[in-house]
Amino acid sequence: MTEITINIPEIVPLYPLREMVAFPYMVFPVYLNDTELAAFEESTLFNNLVALVKLKGEPDGAIYPALHEIGTICKVNQLQKLPDGGSKAILEGIARVRVEAVVQEAPFILARVEPVREFVEKSLVSEALVSSLNALLKIALSYGKPLPDDVMKMIDHIDNPARLSDLVALYVNLPIDELQTLLEMVDPLERLKKVYMHLTNEVQRLQVKSEVQAEVTKKVGKTQKEYLLREQMRQIQEELGEDDSRIAEMTELRKKIDAAGMTDEVKKIADKELKRLERINPASPEYTVSRTYLDYLTGMPWRTSTTDNRDITQAENVLNEDHYNLKKVKERILEYLAVRSLKEKMKGPILCFVGPPGVGKTSLGKSIARSLGRKFIRVSLGGMRDEAEIRGHRRTYIGALPGRIIQEIYRAGCNNPVFMLDEVDKIGLDFRGDPASALLEVLDPEQNFSFTDHYLDVPFDLTNVMFITTANLIDPIPPALKDRMEVIPLAGYTTEEKEHIATRFLIPREIEENGLSATPPLFEEGAIVRIIGDYTREAGVRNLQRNIAAICRKVAKEITQGKPPRLNITPEVVEEFLGPRKFFNEVAAEKDRVGVVTGLAWTESGGDIIFVEATRMKGKGDLILTGSLGEVMKESARAALSFVQANSAEWSIPDSAFSEANIHIHVPAGSIPKDGPSAGITMVTAIVSLMSGRPARRDVAMTGEISLTGRVLAIGGLKEKVLAARRAGVKKVLIPDRNRQDMEDIPDNVRQELEFVFVDDVHEAIAGALQ
Repeated sequence: MTEITINIPEIVPLYPLREMVAFPYMVFPVYLNDTELAAFEESTLFNNLVALVKLKGEPDGAIYPALHEIGTICKVNQLQKLPDGGSKAILEGIARVRVEAVVQEAPFILARVEPVREFVEKSLVSEALVSSLNALLKIALSYGKPLPDDVMKMIDHIDNPARLSDLVALYVNLPIDELQTLLEMVDPLERLKKVYMHLTNEVQRLQVKSEVQAEVTKKVGKTQKEYLLREQMRQIQEELGEDDSRIAEMTELRKKIDAAGMTDEVKKIADKELKRLERINPASPEYTVSRTYLDYLTGMPWRTSTTDNRDITQAENVLNEDHYNLKKVKERILEYLAVRSLKEKMKGPILCFVGPPGVGKTSLGKSIARSLGRKFIRVSLGGMRDEAEIRGHRRTYIGALPGRIIQEIYRAGCNNPVFMLDEVDKIGLDFRGDPASALLEVLDPEQNFSFTDHYLDVPFDLTNVMFITTANLIDPIPPALKDRMEVIPLAGYTTEEKEHIATRFLIPREIEENGLSATPPLFEEGAIVRIIGDYTREAGVRNLQRNIAAICRKVAKEITQGKPPRLNITPEVVEEFLGPRKFFNEVAAEKDRVGVVTGLAWTESGGDIIFVEATRMKGKGDLILTGSLGEVMKESARAALSFVQANSAEWSIPDSAFSEANIHIHVPAGSIPKDGPSAGITMVTAIVSLMSGRPARRDVAMTGEISLTGRVLAIGGLKEKVLAARRAGVKKVLIPDRNRQDMEDIPDNVRQELEFVFVDDVHEAIAGALQ
């Protein structure tokens, strides 16, 4: 009898294991975070030894009750930092230990341990078990059990039952609880018997698996044999002049390839794929993949196109029937038609309609297609995150399909449709790629003559396609994509334009859709104005259409209840059907105040008015800004305060007024984020009004960026801002002199109704706004 003794310190660092069990003679890595590293760093004080003990479960309080009794003392052979954070320790199992107590839990665990004494006694039983275990391992290896060569050589020379059982346990697929049970078995002979039983089960499982694989191989061989016989049968039928359905199918595909009008390069690929299809067994999954690919290749409109309507007068009439005003867009379409009538082959334009919701961007695409006599395709890009939606998936993937561009052209059956890419400003981006970058090739006339979809993997000419994109905001569109498009802004509608749209388009449509064609109600002009002014506040006409539809539904309801039909819709009927007014004239309802100035802002849904409020209280000259202001707007406020302080003498404001008080600037509607430099002139006026005590006129609105020298700089979105001022009841608008050329976009009736003052200096604005 030989006794194994190990010189182990009484107290050593302890590392709790969760997902594994460490055995003696086992060399393995452990990956550590910064909080777990301390126990291994301090192991140098304990002969480089660390006890690894598996947890029974997550500790609830003290860690000792959660630990198994038996663990393994391991030697730290190597400890290194990893480049991406954390550390890696290489450990070697030494011997079993019993955890007596935990003497420290922080900053790392220290435990009192006692070596587990193992007795190895050579006997006929142990020698027989060792010999049987070696034989079983070789059988497992013959069935394909993965076992390193060096381990097999080592096992051949081990006759110690304790060491052999521990080594073999590592290469038998056992649950972690079973491994812990083996670790806790102190008697090596009992442990060897347990491992022998587990290995016997593993060999039986491998034997069954091998038999199943042999049966599968046999069936696959039978399938290949059947395929060869079918091929021979086909050859015999061809010799006899007979035909079968598959030959007819291949002949039909050959005719489609010849008639598709493909380029020589594409036809060569199609012919190659057809020959490959003829050799594939119809029962094979590859047959369906190849057949679907050929269907797409032969179904693409390589040379099929619709004939354009080149009658410019007729096209203009179609555009005017569907949409009111929008002169720039209509003019651009008619220009394209004019050039198209003079030049047969030309690249299709790539237009981008940018404007607030409800102004008719999407419906305008349908009208353009109708005026040109082309087919219309619409694809929404909102929320699209996968590049494969544009370019398609490669055919190696199961269920692969072309991208939306090729799919929609395939369905349209012509190579020159009007293709609308809706909501191009709302494309997403994630780990699957950037769809906006994939669109760069689609929307570039210099590249899209050979657009290659990942699925088709052959070039397709997109130059005949007329691409139209729509967006609410131009800023989110990547610069490279924006550079490839001709941006046409669509501003909001004036009240008069909305009246025309309601009378000519919306009311007849809603009367038809709500079944009132037999007794159509007449909407008086005052009723339409009432709906626009009191029940909607928008740049487009969507809410206007909803309110008209609501009135038509209520009229239909009265008719079905047997009541006399309403023949006239008056302002009083509008209030009866729609309830109290929802919007009020913000400016007309207010009075002039000190420190409160009316400004103009551009939003995603059109223009709007804002009120910049300024007040002061005792303090040390601090500036307080509230109202969900962005960084640019905050900088405008600081620049405005600096300018007023530097020129305070011009408005008789003492210097002490700034140093002895805090100034608070607030822009109401605090839950709505606001940004941009165009409120600079409004903030200057509000501060001067506050510090000088002069009230600001509420019927005067202003917009403009300021410099520290008092110059008023140009702004964008002038038309939307002016229309918002008119809706709110403003009488005078102060705008930068540098925006004078933008006045041509303002409708004539609005220019006559409002007073416009062009300012080049802050002093001019203050003089026009303060009493």
